[in-house]
Amino acid sequence: MNAARGRLRIYLGAAPGVGKTFAMLGEGHRRLARGTDVVAGFVETHGRPRTAALLDDLEVVPRKTMVYRGTTFTELDTDAVIARAPKLALIDELAHTNVPGSRNVKRWQDIEEILDAGIDVISTVNIQHLESLNDVVHEITGVPQRETVPDEVVRRAGQVEIVDMAPEALRRRMAHGNIYSPEKIDAALSNYFRVGNLTALRELALLWVAGKVDEQLDLYRAAHGISGTWEARERVVVALTGGPEGDTLVRRAARIAARTKGADLLAVHITRSDGLRGADPANLSRQRTLVESLGGTYHQVVGEDVPHALLDFARGVNATQLVLGASRRGRFAGLFSRGVGVTTTILSGAIDVHMVTHPEVSKGTWRRRSRAPLTRTRRIAGWAMAVLILPVLTAALLPYRGELALPTEILLFLLTVVGVALVGGMWPAVTAAVAGFLLLNFYFTPPVGRFTISEPENLLALGVYVLVAVMVSAVVDVAARRTREAARAGADAEVLSTLAGHVLRGEAALPSLLARLRETFGLSSVTLLERTGEPSPDDHTEPEAWRIAAMSGAAPCTSPAGADTDVTIGDDLVLAVRGRLLDASDRRVLEAFAAEAAIALRQERLRAEAEQAKPLAEADKMRTALLAAVSHDLRTPLASAKAAVESLRSTDITWSEEDRGELLATADESLVKLDRLVANLLDMSRLQAGVLGLTPEPTAVDEIVPRSIDDLGPIRDRVESDITPGLPEVDADPALLERILVNVMSNAVRHSEPEDKVLVTASRHSGYVEIRVIDRGPGIPPEDHDRVFMPFQRMGDRDNHTGVGLGLALSRGLAEAMGGTLVPEETPGGGLTMVITLPIAARPGALPVEEPAFTGDAAGDNANSHL
Repeated sequence: MNAARGRLRIYLGAAPGVGKTFAMLGEGHRRLARGTDVVAGFVETHGRPRTAALLDDLEVVPRKTMVYRGTTFTELDTDAVIARAPKLALIDELAHTNVPGSRNVKRWQDIEEILDAGIDVISTVNIQHLESLNDVVHEITGVPQRETVPDEVVRRAGQVEIVDMAPEALRRRMAHGNIYSPEKIDAALSNYFRVGNLTALRELALLWVAGKVDEQLDLYRAAHGISGTWEARERVVVALTGGPEGDTLVRRAARIAARTKGADLLAVHITRSDGLRGADPANLSRQRTLVESLGGTYHQVVGEDVPHALLDFARGVNATQLVLGASRRGRFAGLFSRGVGVTTTILSGAIDVHMVTHPEVSKGTWRRRSRAPLTRTRRIAGWAMAVLILPVLTAALLPYRGELALPTEILLFLLTVVGVALVGGMWPAVTAAVAGFLLLNFYFTPPVGRFTISEPENLLALGVYVLVAVMVSAVVDVAARRTREAARAGADAEVLSTLAGHVLRGEAALPSLLARLRETFGLSSVTLLERTGEPSPDDHTEPEAWRIAAMSGAAPCTSPAGADTDVTIGDDLVLAVRGRLLDASDRRVLEAFAAEAAIALRQERLRAEAEQAKPLAEADKMRTALLAAVSHDLRTPLASAKAAVESLRSTDITWSEEDRGELLATADESLVKLDRLVANLLDMSRLQAGVLGLTPEPTAVDEIVPRSIDDLGPIRDRVESDITPGLPEVDADPALLERILVNVMSNAVRHSEPEDKVLVTASRHSGYVEIRVIDRGPGIPPEDHDRVFMPFQRMGDRDNHTGVGLGLALSRGLAEAMGGTLVPEETPGGGLTMVITLPIAARPGALPVEEPAFTGDAAGDNANSHL
C-alpha cells in the first residue's frame, strides 16, 4: 500500500446524459497519452456507442460477479483494482448502491479504500444524488432518488468539475436517441427531462459548485495568509449605526450593488461587547426589513473598536465596497478624534469606501442619559450618611488627635466616603469627600483650628485623599448605571425575543403584537391609529381625523392626544397606548413594537389586496376574451353566411344545382362555426360570472380521449392516441374536458401539415395526470407561448377566417376552473405540445397510493437501479 493517499476527481452533472462518463474517459485517454498507468475499474456505457468506443484502448479490470435472489449482477472488484495498483482508476457512478452481500454498501466506500491504497480515482455523480439536495430534487421532479452520497465525500475531492449542457440541447440529444433507447424517450421527455426540471437541476449544480469554489478560495487565502480583498465577485457592505440615516445608506448601497450583475449586498451593525449602548431597535428593525426586501442579508457583529470590527467583517466576507454615512458628530467633537468614517477610510486598503451624505449630518449623536442610576431611597440614604456620619466621625477622633497620625485619620475619612459612594452614588460621595477635606484640614492638620496647611506633605496627603474619593465615587456611579442599563437591556431583549417567538409560532401578527405589548407594560389599551385625510395642525386632538386600524384592550384611544404615550410611525400611523406613562428607556422597546406593527399591518393589507385582485384579474381576462370574440370571431362566420344567403337570393344570376349546393354548404358550415362560438361565449360569460355549471367527478381519460377524437368529424383521421394503460381517474367535468380536448386537437390539426398526424398521449406525474396533444407544425417561439391564449392573437396573421383563439382561451379557463392547467411546450424536433394537467380524483375511503418511482435510466445513470 502506498503511503500517500490518492487524489479524487469528480465530474458532476445536472442530469443523466450530459456527458460525465464521456468526459471521464476522455481524461483517462489524455492521462494515458502522457504515460500514466490508467485502468477502467468500472465504466457503465448504457449502450451508447461513442462512450463504448472510448474503452477500446483502455485496460479494463474484470468486474466481480455476484448472485442475488437468483439473478446475476456485476460490481466493481475493489480488491482487483488495488492488486493491479495503477496510478489512476476510472470508476463510474459514485452514488451507486452495491448488491447486498458486498463488503461495502455504497460504491463511494469502495472508492475510499482504493484512495487509501494510494491510487488516484476519477468518478462521476449527478446533482440529484447529493444527500443535501435529495429532497429538493424530489420536490422539483417528482422522482425519488434512493441512491445518495454524502456531500462531504464530494467536497473532499481534490477537483470537482461540472459537465454542463443546456436543457434544450440535452432534450435534443434525447430525441435523437443519443441517451436512451427509443422506447424510453417519450417517457423520459414527458417526466424527468422536462425543460423546467432540467433548468432547475442545472441551477442547483452550478450553485453547488460555486459554493465549493468559494470554500476553496477561502481555504487558499487562509493557508497563504492572504487578508487583502480579491475582487472575484462584487460584495457591497453597508454599515448601519441604528440612526435614521440608515434607510438612505441601504438604498444607496443597493443601487451600487445593482450596477453589477450577481453582486451581494450585506448590511452590518457593530455593537459593543457590553451590549449597553445599543442603537435604536425600531430603526434597526425597519432597516433590516428594508435590506432583506432588496435581496441583501443583515449581520450583527460585536466589537469595541468600530472601525477595526467593521473592516474585519468586510475582509472576512471578501467585500469590495463599503458604504458609510457621513459623520453625525459636530465640528467641536471632530477636533478631538477623526471619527469612524475617516478612520475606516484610512485603514480600508483595497476596499473602496463610499461616504454618503444624509440629512442627519452634523446634527450630533448626543443621547440622553439616565439621571438617576440609583433608586431614590439609596440617594437619600447616601446624603444622610454624608451629613451625619462625618460630624460623628470627627467628634469621635478629636479625643485621640494627639495619638493618631494624620494618615490614619485620612484613611478613616476615606473609608467613610467609600461607604457613602456605595450607598448613595457619586454626588453624595463627592460632597462627603470635600467636607472631609475641610474637616481634616481644620481639626487634624497643623496648624489646628485654621484652614491652612503648614507642611507640604500634609497638603499632598489631603489632595490624594480627595482625588481617590472622587475616583471611587465615579467608579461606583458608573457601575450602578451599567448595572441598571444591563438589567433594562436584559428585560428588553427578553421581551423582544418572546415577541419574535410569539409571532413565529403562527399567530396573527398584528393582534399578537398589540396584545403582547399591552401585557408587557401592563397597559389598559393599545391602539394603532391611521390618519383618514391630509395632515393638519389640529388633527392631533381630533378623533374625526383618525380611524382605528387595530387595537387590544378596552377603551381604545380615538386620537393621539387621548393617549398616555404615543409613537409616530411615518406620516399616517400612530401607536397610542393608555394605562401609564412610559419612561424614555421603555419608549425604545415601544418604538420597536410600533415598527413591527406597521410592517404587520402592511403585510395584512397586501395579502387582502392580492386576494381581491385575483378574481378581478380573472374577470378582466374573461372580459377581454369576450370582446375579442364579438369583434372578430362572430363577424367572420356571419359575413360568410350572409354572403352565401345573399348570393342565393340574387335574381341577377342563375345558379346551377352544384353551385347552389356549394353555397348552402358554405352557409351551413358558417352557421355551425357560429353556433360553436356562441356556445363558447356563453360558457365564457358563465365562467366569468362564476355560474358555470361544473360537475366534477372521477373521469377516465382513456374513455374521454376517444370520444373527443370522434367529435372532430372529418379531421378525426389525422389524430392518433397513445394512452398509458392503467391511468387513474381525474377529477373533472366530462363534458367540459371533452370540449377542451376538441378545441386543442382541432387547433393542432389546423396548424399541422396534411401528411403529419397529431399524437395524443396521457401519463401520470406526481398527483396529476397529463394529457399531451403533440403536433409537428411550425411551432411557436417560447416568448410567444403565453400570447397564444390571448384574444386577437393569430400567430403570423396567416389565416383570417379560422378565428383568433377564443377556443384556446376558453380551454385554459375551463381547465383552471377544474383545478388544472393548460400550458404549451416545444415539441422536440419541431412543433408544439399542449399539456393539459388535471388532478387525480380522490376516492372516498381509499388509502393513498404510493407514487411509483421512475426507476428507468431517466432517474440516473445507474445500471443497477433495481436495488
